[in-house]
Amino acid sequence: MTMTQEQATWFSDIFNRLVANVDQVLLGKTFVVRLSFTALLSDGHLLLEDFPGTGKTSLARAMAQSVKGSTNRIQFTPDLLPGDITGVSIYDQGSGDFEFHRGPIFANIVLADEINRASPKTQAALLEVMEENQVTVDGVTHAVGAPFMVIATQNPIEQAGTYRLPEAQLDRFIMKTSIGYPDHASTVRILEGAGVRAHDTVVPSIASDEVIVEMAKLARTVHVDASINDYVSRLVEATRSTPEVRLGASVRGALALIRTAKTLAAANGRHYVIPDDVKALAEPVLAHRLVLDPEAEFDGVTASSIVSQLLIETPPPSDRQAV
Repeated sequence: MTMTQEQATWFSDIFNRLVANVDQVLLGKTFVVRLSFTALLSDGHLLLEDFPGTGKTSLARAMAQSVKGSTNRIQFTPDLLPGDITGVSIYDQGSGDFEFHRGPIFANIVLADEINRASPKTQAALLEVMEENQVTVDGVTHAVGAPFMVIATQNPIEQAGTYRLPEAQLDRFIMKTSIGYPDHASTVRILEGAGVRAHDTVVPSIASDEVIVEMAKLARTVHVDASINDYVSRLVEATRSTPEVRLGASVRGALALIRTAKTLAAANGRHYVIPDDVKALAEPVLAHRLVLDPEAEFDGVTASSIVSQLLIETPPPSDRQAV
């Protein structure tokens, strides 16, 4: 079944209302909010590499409030253990059985703050839940429910005492972006509300979690022309043949680009994907999956600049089949 135009209009209306709702909290960052909801409705996870105090926690909380969901914040530190995230089984002397106590990962939106400060073993505790929406403790599998999204943060300026995320885990994040500092006008508006603490700000719910799950299912039915699949394939293959890149984007990266392009098309009120959807998402979806050659990094080459150049060099399809 392919999404109809009426369904696309319904999807776009709710999507834009969700974005406008969070915009009340994260002033002047509409693009980042749209990316965040695109990741959520694509059943993906978001990696934010940003400076402290830019509103990462406020973003996660406002998104959860908008979808009538729960949110938890996990502060990653070197002494954090996998059980501190997933939960543990505790022996109950009264019943004589082990009882599972859920960890903070059991929420609709989980903020993994400074994820690279925890040990690789603790980071690996997120691999299963980010891929399969479940955790396994003592051989027993526990579903985390839906919708489910991890918003992880990294501080780009303090690398002492951190553990770089391995490529396998970076690949689990459907997008990587940053919030950045607000512009002057937005900063003035923030200062005008300085008497209200960020934690006291509550935004109304726009859609239930059931509606969000339905929207995610509907986004998968957006039509993708064969020429768009060919375009994405050529882009991803080009990342692997670029001299400055030691490891290019995987097939998972190509699938992520298609999935997010479908969601963005629906968010824009279309039931089909166009090349501009792919272009808008190529950098946040693909750049963090590239491993650059050390000499290229030393010369100042960035993954984002490589993706931008590939978008220029890779011609988009000029037409598509009628739908």
